[in-house]
Amino acid sequence: MQKDYQPRTNTAKDELGDLIRLPQYLARWSNLFSQLLNALGVNDVRQTEIQRAEPLVPEPSAFEVELAIEKQKSQIARY
Repeated sequence: MQKDYQPRTNTAKDELGDLIRLPQYLARWSNLFSQLLNALGVNDVRQTEIQRAEPLVPEPSAFEVELAIEKQKSQIARY
């Protein structure tokens, strides 16, 4: 059996447990996220250090680039 169409309503509960609608809903999420960030001690997200899974690789020198280009040219010439 299929149910009739029921439009979705964006509601949430405020601090007191009362249901709130879209304008207040957005403000509630904003408050929740700011509380979470402040609880973690992060004042400015841009100041957090980014950790990478892979090690940083130094930029290739001009000589290494030229060598790679010549290698590609010689491989293309064979075919």
